[in-house]
Amino acid sequence: MSLSKQEMQEIARQVQEGRYVSKGTLYVSVGIALVLGLYLGNLLTTIYTPTPTHVVQSQQQAAPAQQTQQPQVDPGLAAQILKYEKITREDPANVEAWIHLGHAYFDSDKPKPAIAAYTKALELAPGNANVLTDLGVMYRRNGEPEKALEQFGKASALDPKHEQSRFNKGIVLMHDLKQKEAAIAAWQELLAINPNAKAPNGMPITELIKQHSK
Repeated sequence: MSLSKQEMQEIARQVQEGRYVSKGTLYVSVGIALVLGLYLGNLLTTIYTPTPTHVVQSQQQAAPAQQTQQPQVDPGLAAQILKYEKITREDPANVEAWIHLGHAYFDSDKPKPAIAAYTKALELAPGNANVLTDLGVMYRRNGEPEKALEQFGKASALDPKHEQSRFNKGIVLMHDLKQKEAAIAAWQELLAINPNAKAPNGMPITELIKQHSK
């Protein structure tokens, strides 16, 4: 399977348009950042063109450049950050405000403050599988795949039918930790929950497993 540069750009465009449709819902939010990394970073390494915020870079991309350049924050997201920072200062027990603050940092490609916001939300109200999954994505983006797996594991333990946590677990195992068999096992667990599960580009998980089983 191969994607043209035009198809690649279309996937990125769809992600940007749908980013806030349903935070924590599989293939629209947390899974999308991980899966685009799979297709753009691993299947197309020869023509890799990173898209800010939503594309997870492949392991071979230049990390030093990322460390020296601060990502530009969309004015709308910057306003969201200011809004929810103010709310959480004035009402530090406001769980929803902490979650929304985490989402705004998530979309601004600021994993460390997103981790702090999601962690605070979970301290106030434990047991949210979607927030745990978003937290796991941020740990992964922060270069901490083991901690990402820990959060995905907590999410799936809380909700045995939680699809996105199992999907993301497979992505991290396959592409960060190079544990092919464990990754495939995670996706097979997802298929046990939903035999028709698909990746964001519409590829069935069965086909994804087949590709990585070669």
